[in-house]
Amino acid sequence: MSAVKQGHGQWSSRMGFVLAAVGSAVGLGNIWKFPYMVGQSGGAAFVAVYLVCIALIGLPIIVAEWMIGRRGQKNPINSMADLAEANGRSKGWVMVGVSGTLAGFLILSFYSVIGGWALSYLLDALSGGFSGMDSDAAGAAFNGMLGNPGSLTIWHTAFMALTAGVVALGVSGGLERASKILMPALGVLLALMVGYGAASDGFGRALEYLFAPDFSKLTGEVVLAALGHAFFTLSLGMGVMIAYGSYLGQKVNLLRAARTVAIMDTVIALGAGLAIFPIVFANGLDPAAGPGLIFVTLPLVFGKITGGVILGTMFFLLLTFAALTSAISLLEPSVELLQERTPLGRVGATVLAGVVIWALGIAALLSFNVWSDVLIFGNNIFDLLDKLTSKFLLPLTALGAVVFVGWCLNRDSVREELDLSSGGFALWNLVVRFVAPIGVIVVFVSSL
Repeated sequence: MSAVKQGHGQWSSRMGFVLAAVGSAVGLGNIWKFPYMVGQSGGAAFVAVYLVCIALIGLPIIVAEWMIGRRGQKNPINSMADLAEANGRSKGWVMVGVSGTLAGFLILSFYSVIGGWALSYLLDALSGGFSGMDSDAAGAAFNGMLGNPGSLTIWHTAFMALTAGVVALGVSGGLERASKILMPALGVLLALMVGYGAASDGFGRALEYLFAPDFSKLTGEVVLAALGHAFFTLSLGMGVMIAYGSYLGQKVNLLRAARTVAIMDTVIALGAGLAIFPIVFANGLDPAAGPGLIFVTLPLVFGKITGGVILGTMFFLLLTFAALTSAISLLEPSVELLQERTPLGRVGATVLAGVVIWALGIAALLSFNVWSDVLIFGNNIFDLLDKLTSKFLLPLTALGAVVFVGWCLNRDSVREELDLSSGGFALWNLVVRFVAPIGVIVVFVSSL
C-alpha cells in the first residue's frame, strides 16, 4: 500500500470524509430529478432496480476511484501516471486522470450558473418576492432572470466565490469542515420540509407516487434510466472521488464507506421527494415538470400558501446547500493539480482555477441571452458543456478507472486493501472486471 505523502492534505476523520463524499454526491439532481424518476417509473419497483444498479455499477466504480487516489496520494493525473508506472502499464492510462479532472473543471463552469439561480431565488424567497405571483408572473420571472446577463453574472460570481472560499481553506479546514456543517443543516431542513409535507393533503398521494411498487412500468427504458442515474448520482468520472481518495488514510474501509455514501445519497433523494411532492399534489401541480418545477411552479405555490415565505426560504436554502457541497468537490481536482504541478500554494491555486472556471461560466450564462445564437455542433455553449461531460467524459473516465483497478493493479495488494475473504474477493473481481464495465458501456451507448 502507498504511504501517505508528507505535506499532502488528509481527512481528519472517517465521518468527515463520508460527509464530504455524500455532499459531492448530493446535488441539484437529487432534489428534483431522482424523486421524479421514481414516481414516473414504478415507485418502489424502480427504487429496487436502482439499488441493484448502485451495488453492481456505482459502488465498484466509487471504490475503484477512491483506491486510485489513496494509492497514488496525488492529484488524479499524477496518481494515474504513478500507478501505471508502478504496475508496468502504459503511460496512456494517465488520460483517465486527465479526462476526469477536465470533466470536473467543465461541469463546475455551468453548474455554478445554476447554483447562482438557487442563490437568486433564495433571496427572492427570503424577501417575500413570490407573494401574489400567478403562473404567468412566475414564468416571466424565471425567463427574465435568464435574459439578464448582468444579474446572472452577479449570482454566478457570488456562487463561485462561496465555492472557492471553502476550497481555499484546505482539506480538513475547508472541504471537511464545510461538509460537517452543510450536510447536517441540509438534513435538518429536509426533515422540517418532510414534516410540513406530512401535515398536508398531498402526503398520501406522494407516498403512493414514490413507494407503491408498479412492476408494469419496469420497461427496458426504465432499467436503463435506473442504470444511468446510479452512475451519475455518485459523482463518478469527475476526478472528484480520486482526489478525495488521495486525502484518505489506510484505516477507512472503502467498501463500507461506499455503502454508507450510497445509502445516504438515496435517503436524501427520497426525502426530497417527500418534501416536494406533497406540495405538488396538494396544489394540483404536475410532478413531471422537471427544472421548471423548481424555478417556476414551486415559487408560484410558495407565494400562495400559508407560511410560504418560510417554506420557500427553507427550500431554496436546501437547494443552495446541495449545489454548494457538489461545487466544492468539483473544484478540488483542479486545485490539487495546480498545487502539485506549480509553485502555487492552496489559496493561489484556488484563485487561479476559480477564475478560469468562472470565466468559462460567463460564456455558459451568455448562451441564454446575448450569445443565444452562437451554436457549436448545433448546441449553445451551456448545452455543449453539459453534453460533452455527461455523454463522453464522465462515462469514459469511470470506465477507465474501473478497468484499470480490475485488470491492471496487483491482485494481492487490492485484496489486502479491501480486506476481503477469498469468496468476497472473487465476487469483487467478477463485478469490477465484467459487470461494472459492461454497465458503463451500456450507459455510454444509450446516452448517445
